Amino acid sequence: MSFLKDLWFDCEAQFMSLVLHSSSTISEIFSYTALRQLLQMFIAIMFFHVSEYLLAITVHGKSKVTLKSLLISKNYIVAIIFCLLEYLVEIYFFPHIKEHWWISNLGLAMVVIGEIIRKLAIVTAGQSFTHLIKIYHEEHHRLVTHGIYRYVRHPSYCGFLIWSVGTQIMLCNPISTIAFAIVVWRFFYVRIPYEEYFLRQFFGSQYEDYAKGVPSGVPFVK
Repeated sequence: MSFLKDLWFDCEAQFMSLVLHSSSTISEIFSYTALRQLLQMFIAIMFFHVSEYLLAITVHGKSKVTLKSLLISKNYIVAIIFCLLEYLVEIYFFPHIKEHWWISNLGLAMVVIGEIIRKLAIVTAGQSFTHLIKIYHEEHHRLVTHGIYRYVRHPSYCGFLIWSVGTQIMLCNPISTIAFAIVVWRFFYVRIPYEEYFLRQFFGSQYEDYAKGVPSGVPFVK
């Protein structure tokens, strides 16, 4: 009986130690740093997608807008899950890398700047802006060259690139920062020439002259 009693107390002590360690680990993960950075991330994501949808309704009318204007795809969800997993793993094993506040704040600034650029693009283009590439020229579709379009041909893409990479710098996620930069850049590297093929069909020399004097807004994409 004495042996069983000692074994019981030993198991109880081990269990309590495990509980205390787990509580300490959870407390470390959900520290002020994690709460602030993750909250900023979720606010950035929610604002981006909800505002895209609402702006699309404002510009085109509710009857012409679908949930696709939320810009949420399976690949996007996978990317968000991956970056969150990276964050949790790193803040558990390497919490010090999340404490570089100048890096995190730089990312936050990029998120804000990216949002401003993209939203300016949507508002400036008005009905000429859509989330899907137009392959047929509609009557209300005009070549927009004023406002922010005076400086970059594709400000919405430029803004999204800055925004998406900024979210990962804000989280101090080194792997996701590189991955997001490569994947998003590659997407626009393919999309921009395809879209501009139709723009040249629609607007001819007018677009050619415009494209010669204004950069695309995405690095290394002419």
